[in-house]
Amino acid sequence: MSDTVLTVQGLQKSFKNQQVLHDVSFTVKKGEITALLGPNGAGKSTTIRSIMGILYPDQGAIHFTGEKEGQIPKHKIGYLPEERGLYKNVKIMDILLYFAELKDYPLKKAKERALSYLKKFGLEGKDKVSIEELSKGMGQKVQFIASIIHEPELLILDEPFSGLDPVSQEVFKEEIRLLAKNGTAILLSAHQMNLVEEMADRLIMLHKGKEVISGTMDEVKKRYASFKCTINGQNDKQQLLSIPGVTRVEQREHISVLFLNQDLNPTEWIRSLPSTIHIEEFRLDRISLHEIFIDVASDRTLSAEEEKSYA
Repeated sequence: MSDTVLTVQGLQKSFKNQQVLHDVSFTVKKGEITALLGPNGAGKSTTIRSIMGILYPDQGAIHFTGEKEGQIPKHKIGYLPEERGLYKNVKIMDILLYFAELKDYPLKKAKERALSYLKKFGLEGKDKVSIEELSKGMGQKVQFIASIIHEPELLILDEPFSGLDPVSQEVFKEEIRLLAKNGTAILLSAHQMNLVEEMADRLIMLHKGKEVISGTMDEVKKRYASFKCTINGQNDKQQLLSIPGVTRVEQREHISVLFLNQDLNPTEWIRSLPSTIHIEEFRLDRISLHEIFIDVASDRTLSAEEEKSYA
């Protein structure tokens, strides 16, 4: 498809005798935010480093549209690594222009973009300040600007929200959304599931090096996000567990969270609730991406899928 910027096909990678990637495949499209998720050790960093050419997969292919097979057009890629690192005693503008020059981007245009982004990110007037004079959060903003200074077609963000305060997270979110709206293909790896759920158009979730969930956000929610019911009221856990359609119950003081069967009809289920249940407040919604993530990390979702003979 013409809107596909990056195609990852059948990646496999081993370190010594341990296989860390098992046939991982996905695409990243123009104007979309694709989230690459998974618990620590799932294979996310290995996948990203393979895309960047830092590591070489044992098997599989990585193809950038418009390029020869295996060729990595680094001038078209922006990369914000998880391990931040900028020269501490160098002025901000010099760093940003250096990154632009590495990507063969016109320096006059790079300076204009740098000044514009510094203003947008609350760093106006600090272009001649060295990195060591900035707070950690401000330093992360500079590194983010460095990753997009050359107007990349593909932007890879590895834990971009790590260590940021809520205000700075909002600034990053807005800019990432704007970049996607303007056509940048974005591959986002992050542990803040609430932010990913707000932003991502599609996702791929890895577990132990294998692709376990993939699709658009809507598809994933429909397939994996069963309903949950939150009840505020004094209720016996065993009574709640005995209600048809309830798979498990979590309680904290007077709040009970009932997790329901995947194929349950919520309207019919509500009508069938026993009158003996004490309800002060009641809410029914789908489980969050965070809860899906926890289920995958603890193998709950995988076990349920195996019972359906899906692999």
